[in-house]
Amino acid sequence: MSETYLPELPQELWRAGKLELAHGVQQFLQVMRVASAGLGRYLAEIESRGAKDLFGYGSTITWFADVAGLSRGEARPVVNQAIALNPTRALDGSGVPAVAPTTAAAAAEGLVGAERVQQVLEILARIPADASVGDRESAEKILGNLARDAGPRQLADAEANILAWLDPDGNEPKDPEPKEPRREVTLERRRDGFWKLTGLLDDELGARTAAALEAYAKPRPVDEFGQADLRMKCERQGDAWAELLDLAIACPDQPGTSGYRTLVHVTIGLEELKTGIGKACLDFVGTMTAREARMAACDCLMLPVVMNAAGEPLDVGRLRRFVTPGQRRALNIRDRGCAFPGCHRRPKNCHAHHIHHWADGGPTDLRNLVLLCGFHHRLIHHGDWQVLMAADGLPEFIPPQYLDPLRRSRRNTHA
Repeated sequence: MSETYLPELPQELWRAGKLELAHGVQQFLQVMRVASAGLGRYLAEIESRGAKDLFGYGSTITWFADVAGLSRGEARPVVNQAIALNPTRALDGSGVPAVAPTTAAAAAEGLVGAERVQQVLEILARIPADASVGDRESAEKILGNLARDAGPRQLADAEANILAWLDPDGNEPKDPEPKEPRREVTLERRRDGFWKLTGLLDDELGARTAAALEAYAKPRPVDEFGQADLRMKCERQGDAWAELLDLAIACPDQPGTSGYRTLVHVTIGLEELKTGIGKACLDFVGTMTAREARMAACDCLMLPVVMNAAGEPLDVGRLRRFVTPGQRRALNIRDRGCAFPGCHRRPKNCHAHHIHHWADGGPTDLRNLVLLCGFHHRLIHHGDWQVLMAADGLPEFIPPQYLDPLRRSRRNTHA
């Protein structure tokens, strides 16, 4: 057994040069590895004699866990690695050779750490069971010598070459019955009015969902005013989910919606709907502000239920379609996407917005409609921007005074 001495630690380490620091790390690392190999030989001997006979413990792992102050889960890989690297004895006294003697020799010299040793042992465990003893020994020598200087990638490449040499045909192909995909989605409404969506997706559906969200959750480009997209990733993915849901609902074959973006049952006072002040009951279960109801009514099916002050229904309107498929096609051709200045959203990601709101008597025709993405739709409804139709029949936008004191009209030149 070669002796390894603990290097002296300089009293003022901050004075050490970079070479001295590097050499110190290498020396301490070698000492730790040599000590670990020596500990392994002791553990292997205790395993050979029997921890129960020596110390009254049921296993070496349990004894070592108590001695070292470790959990059994932490002690198990240390003991198992020690048994694999060192010869032991069976119950009848016969010798049991080490699984990886070449690797053990490198570890005893302090040239291989526990991580690479474990990688070698895992590779040896994947060698086909019908491989000969000579082939196993040759494979272990190759890996043990390579581990002295190689990293994890080189060992993985060596594993591929060894398995190709020992088992060129690979495992016998199997064609099991495909399992039913496991997919779970739960949607529940919280007391604060938000909805909590949780789910469990199989690998394929999870990858498809991640790809779809990533495609729609890209940050918005910096607009002409130099404003960047400050949303966090989770917020961008939430908005992406809303866009994907709009696309699904807009499908003509979608059951229950027939291609309309939203189907809304709104119970609200007529005055609240016109002024945008107050609350509305959405689909008889939740609530929404009157301003949100006005925004939803831009591009949806709405069944208005007008109530009096006592809460009694005065009139139940008929289902009314606001934007016809023909009008939607014409909007797509005219605006070619979100009409807001600097926006790149395509028509399929946009809503049809009433410039003069229908609740205020605005008509549903092309001169009163404009395509807006979800973000800019909310901005028009809840911000200080204004939209109007120019004399040439194209929409123009008036920025807030704090962005442009002259409030000069702007158009989207990217569409």
